[in-house]
Amino acid sequence: MPVLPSVSSFPVRRFLGLGCVFAATMLMAGISTGAINSAAQAADSIPTQMQKPPAVLLNELASNTSPFADKAALGEALYFDTNLSKNRTQACASCHEPTTAFRDPRGEIAKGAFSLGDDGSSLGDRNAPMAAYAKFAPDFHFKEDGTPVGGQFWDGRARDLAEQAGGPPLNPVEMGMPDKATVVARLQEDDDYVESFKALFGDGVWNDTDRAYAAMTDAIAAFERTDQFSPFDLKYDRFLRGEYKMTPQEELGRVLFFSQQFTNCNVCHQLKTSPTAEGETFTNYEYHNIGVPRNVAVRNENNKDPDFTDNGLLDNPAIDDVAHKGKYKTPGLRNVAVTGPYMHNGVFADLRTVIKFYNKYNSRAKSAQLNPETKQPWGDPEVPETISLKELEQGDALDTKRIDALVAFLKTLTDARYEPLLAEQEEAAAKAKKK
Repeated sequence: MPVLPSVSSFPVRRFLGLGCVFAATMLMAGISTGAINSAAQAADSIPTQMQKPPAVLLNELASNTSPFADKAALGEALYFDTNLSKNRTQACASCHEPTTAFRDPRGEIAKGAFSLGDDGSSLGDRNAPMAAYAKFAPDFHFKEDGTPVGGQFWDGRARDLAEQAGGPPLNPVEMGMPDKATVVARLQEDDDYVESFKALFGDGVWNDTDRAYAAMTDAIAAFERTDQFSPFDLKYDRFLRGEYKMTPQEELGRVLFFSQQFTNCNVCHQLKTSPTAEGETFTNYEYHNIGVPRNVAVRNENNKDPDFTDNGLLDNPAIDDVAHKGKYKTPGLRNVAVTGPYMHNGVFADLRTVIKFYNKYNSRAKSAQLNPETKQPWGDPEVPETISLKELEQGDALDTKRIDALVAFLKTLTDARYEPLLAEQEEAAAKAKKK
């Protein structure tokens, strides 16, 4: 499995030395290393007077190829480019870092609940969603019965991946650029971008600001559609292919998760009709209010209004019905065990806490009404009037054994490359327990 670059190490796309430039250009043009070697050997047999000077050959190659092989390769560079923020400090990867399962790696800031902006002081009001597997969300639309579904961001306000990619650069508390024209001007500072945009989007792309900006978002979306974001190699995926055997605890959790009788997990977190179907994203992309309390502690610690109410889906320009206030898109559960904190406002730090929060709707035990992280009552719902009680009260109360089993199953939803993160997490928890 190739190691993905981090925001601190990317991009490294310019090569030193004539031989490296030649090889890189050939590779980006889709020519294999073997073909390059064969071509080199063949060139050795050509009389010297018939060989073209390297500079001429490179000029000919440059006239026929883009500095980036395709839109996805260009999008990869853009995804990691901090020059596209006002102070040149922040990129897409700053909040969606590949090495941390495409979540914000800066867990020490606001306890990971909110992301720090390019200005070094602004904090958002929502937890940065994981970017992995985001390509499977359908474009925002309404079902025949009027149910809103799909889109990007917690409130679906971006119709698709490209529209989502265009949001952060212009958001004053994120990348902070004042307008599209300023972003396009930054893009034009890079000669590779200038040439690649022409090659991939047409010679006139730089003549229209909106067109150039749309090309940027299209390229980033193309990168986010690559297998780097969705490798489908969880233990669960391997289990479905017969390559992994679940432990008894994991298997119990799997059965409970997909149960129509004992839990309500699959009411919102199952897309496929069969519980054994491959390609499950563990979300139906619909919107619900599950009664999440305000993240008062973190907001107080960071001088943010603790009484702030997030309108959720009602902030989507396509929504004007107050019945949708406080609803959020059901998140997918791939890599959920390594992408805390949880909920739209990062109010819960531990995955087990999330399951206990759901259990409070079905358990009459006094202990079930306490947040295990604070030892206090869960807190009032941020928006109490639109809670999806019908869905939340479906299923039985869970005992400790079943809660543990569900946690074990959710851990099998971790991509193979992030299993070391899971191991580190479990090791840290074990050390904390001994203290």
